[in-house]
Amino acid sequence: MGSVTEEELIQMVTDFIESSESVPDSLSSPKSPRQSKSLTLQEIIWKATDHENEILDKISIYLRDIESMIDQPKNLKNKWVVMKLKMDGYEASLCKTSWVSSVKLPNVYEFTDDYEYVDVMMKDNNLLKVTRLIVDMDFKSQFELARPSPSYKELKDILPDIFVGTEEKLDKVISLVCSAAKKSLKKMGLHVPPWRKATYMQSKWLSKDCKKISISPTNMELSIISQMH
Repeated sequence: MGSVTEEELIQMVTDFIESSESVPDSLSSPKSPRQSKSLTLQEIIWKATDHENEILDKISIYLRDIESMIDQPKNLKNKWVVMKLKMDGYEASLCKTSWVSSVKLPNVYEFTDDYEYVDVMMKDNNLLKVTRLIVDMDFKSQFELARPSPSYKELKDILPDIFVGTEEKLDKVISLVCSAAKKSLKKMGLHVPPWRKATYMQSKWLSKDCKKISISPTNMELSIISQMH
C-alpha cells in the first residue's frame, strides 16, 4: 500500500466531504416506511390518464356551476353527475353494489351491505377499447378512522374528495390505505373491524353483484329537483 503526504490526505478528505454533501436527499437519507407509503399513494393518485382528467374536469365544472349541489347528500350528487354526463354524451350509470360480510362477536354473524357510486364507460378514439372509470363523490370519508395514528392521518389526507379512476387504480389505493389502517388501529390498541378490511372496501366498488341503473336525463332532472325542494 503506497504512502500519501499530509497534503494529499487533506485533499482526499475534502473531496470525500464535498461528494457526500452533493448526494441527493433521496440517497443520503433513506425514506422511512411512512414517507414511502405517502409517496407511493401520491404517485398512484396523481398519475391520471387523459380520460380520468377529462371526467374530473367535467365534474368540477358541474359542481361549480351549481353551487347549491355541493352541500347536497351524496346520493343526490351521484344522480346529478350521471345526469350531466349523459347530457354531455357520456355513457354514465348509477351503480349499486351489495355483498355479504361476517363478523365474530364471538359467534359469527352475517350481514348484507350495499353502496352506490357512478361509473363511466370511456371509448378510445378508434372505438375499439372501452375503459371503465369509477367515480366516487365522497371518496376520502370512506377511509375515516375514529382514532387514527399520525401516519395514517397523513396518508388519508392525500386521498381526493372526489375519486375518478380505473378499477386497477382503485384496487391499488384500497390495498395500500387499508394496510395502513390495520397498522394504525393495532398501534392504537383497537380491533380491526370487518368494514375496515381491504376485502370489505373492495366490495363497495368492485363487487360482482353490481346493478347498473341508467335513467334518462329528463326523468332524472325532475327527480333531483323534487328532492332538492
